[in-house]
Amino acid sequence: QIRSLSGSRQNLRKERRPPSQTGLRACKMVVATGFFDGVHVGHRLVIQQLVEAAAVRGDESMVVTFWPHPRNVLQQEARSLRLLTSLSEKKAMLESLGVNRVEIMPFTKDFSTMTTREYLERLAADYGAKAVLIGYDNRMGCDADGADQVAQTALDLGLEVIRTQMVPSEQGYAVSSTKIRERLEAGDVRAASAMLGYDYSLHGVVVAGNRLGRTIGFPTANMQMYEPLKLVPGNGVYFVKVETLGRELYGMCNVGCRPTVSSGNHRTIETHIFDFDEDIYGLDIKVTFMEKIRDEVKFESLDALRSQLEKDKELWKLYRIK
Repeated sequence: QIRSLSGSRQNLRKERRPPSQTGLRACKMVVATGFFDGVHVGHRLVIQQLVEAAAVRGDESMVVTFWPHPRNVLQQEARSLRLLTSLSEKKAMLESLGVNRVEIMPFTKDFSTMTTREYLERLAADYGAKAVLIGYDNRMGCDADGADQVAQTALDLGLEVIRTQMVPSEQGYAVSSTKIRERLEAGDVRAASAMLGYDYSLHGVVVAGNRLGRTIGFPTANMQMYEPLKLVPGNGVYFVKVETLGRELYGMCNVGCRPTVSSGNHRTIETHIFDFDEDIYGLDIKVTFMEKIRDEVKFESLDALRSQLEKDKELWKLYRIK
């Protein structure tokens, strides 16, 4: 039962309530809530426990997540924030893990003023929550209650509480979206993959470039990302898997400012696809990062650049054997 609220806030909540929730209160839900950026190995443990707990109880599993990111709305270093997953990617990943329902709450400044108790009441009343999963580092509400406080509030409201444990990385620290962003920004895509549980990728459309690569025997597909807030790995050259035209190919991708041919600071994502020479301008492309080869370098000439690219391509043969 949601307790009585002041008129303005009560009306505001009614306006915010998405139509997809109609009838949810008739179902008993085991709920996990959070932003889940990247849906990394720590998140996946939570989701696994969520799905299992719901199955044991004969209930349904639900993830309640948010969009946009709270930092974008509250203007907390929003300009520097970059995400590991777009909304559609996150939703698809959660559903692929067996979650019965994924609900998206619009994160607004008004929403950010809800206390932990008010938010949990809403999960129970609007979403049919019977039990809630609480992670070791869960913080909730405008009061930023920690996991123990959230658990106690949930129990006070008659909700069952399921606690999850920290998932350590190979280095021993807790896996987090922040740690993964740091590794990607440093170009350490292998460490990021280990914490994500999958290889990191970018998705976009192929746009026209200056076609300079074609003149030195290394044509490239220039990507414009569908989600501009998605994090781009640190500058450098990477071996990548490429998906386009319904095919799975391989290549090497340069992320950076192309210092050999440009003096500007504009970053581009250019991929040379091995053994491929088809026109894919305007078509969909997905680039998955496998390994960083080297840093981006300014060469003295296009001939020197071509020579290095040939060496990079030869290195691919050794990489595939390994």
